[in-house]
Amino acid sequence: MGGIIETIFWFLVVLTPLVFVHEFGHYWFARRNGVRVEVFSVGFGRELFGYTDKAGTRWQFSLIPFGGYVKMFGQSDLGPDEDGVELTEEERAVAFHSKKLSQKAAIVAAGPFANIIFAIGIFTVLFATAGQPFTPATVSEVIVGSAAETAGVQTGDTFTEVAGRSIARFEEVQQLIRLHPGIPVEITVDRAGQSVNLIATPAVRVLPDGLGDEARLGVLGVRGLERAFERHSIPTAAWQGVRETIRLVSVTVTAIGQMFSGDRSAQELGGPVRIAQMSGSAADAGIATLFIFAAFLSINLGLINLLPIPLLDGGHLLFYAYEALVRRPPGRWAQEFGLKIGLVFVFGLMLFATFNDIARLPVVQRIVSLIT
Repeated sequence: MGGIIETIFWFLVVLTPLVFVHEFGHYWFARRNGVRVEVFSVGFGRELFGYTDKAGTRWQFSLIPFGGYVKMFGQSDLGPDEDGVELTEEERAVAFHSKKLSQKAAIVAAGPFANIIFAIGIFTVLFATAGQPFTPATVSEVIVGSAAETAGVQTGDTFTEVAGRSIARFEEVQQLIRLHPGIPVEITVDRAGQSVNLIATPAVRVLPDGLGDEARLGVLGVRGLERAFERHSIPTAAWQGVRETIRLVSVTVTAIGQMFSGDRSAQELGGPVRIAQMSGSAADAGIATLFIFAAFLSINLGLINLLPIPLLDGGHLLFYAYEALVRRPPGRWAQEFGLKIGLVFVFGLMLFATFNDIARLPVVQRIVSLIT
């Protein structure tokens, strides 16, 4: 029981700041554009506690901690609030729907981008204090019979590009190769000052993911035995934080694309239970690991919300893009239909991810093994 409480505790420690940052992005841009914010809520459902500030915004923590929202005056999912009440001139001046299209788009996009900026901040602090561990991207050993040997990789080669992405560290090679199990990938190495282009097909390795499930990973068959650890100045740490965030964005987008294309199993998708488990595991590994996990989760939260699915921020941006192109908003029926489809998709995705989480639990797997 204590382990469950501890896991829930670390889950909330990781998730709550990310939700706050996301919603604060919406809030800050709304206030900068003269929109009155009525409610800023971390969580959904019944309010647990909160207060009202001088601007009339109700800041609150709510019962269900899986998300949050900012309620702006004159806003609904389908545009203006339609309660039959005519707004005064003063009310129109602070209403969300009365703002320019560019302002509304900026307010909606601010939440996801706040999460990405927050990740950069986490990495910056870590790299300036604890330092940035890395392995130079030089091959110390090529495994006999491996995909690397077949492709022509040699000891002493230094990776410069993998799958079209520039490489500076051995860890980046590993990350990208893992995303291509059995999938040909272009590789560029520096060999004694010469640039050599190769094509390798990483072997497929099926490994337990630590949560009772299995993951398919690409394996190239090279080792990098050099180690380095560098603490950066704040400007350099910030640049490395940006670079690390861009890399993780690229890896995440690739993984999502592979799930849609069928190259990666959707069973790897995790929900609240898995996030809670990973939060606890990261906390056990140390504060630095916990912060790195929080940065990774913040990036995922931002990118998921940018998906062009009605109900998510990306869906609203899709409607605004349509309005910008054709000079009028989508028909109300189209918005209503899109929101219904988005609701079904998001709800179904949550159910699927939660089912994956439950199926990974050791007790569930033991029961299944007994039945089968």
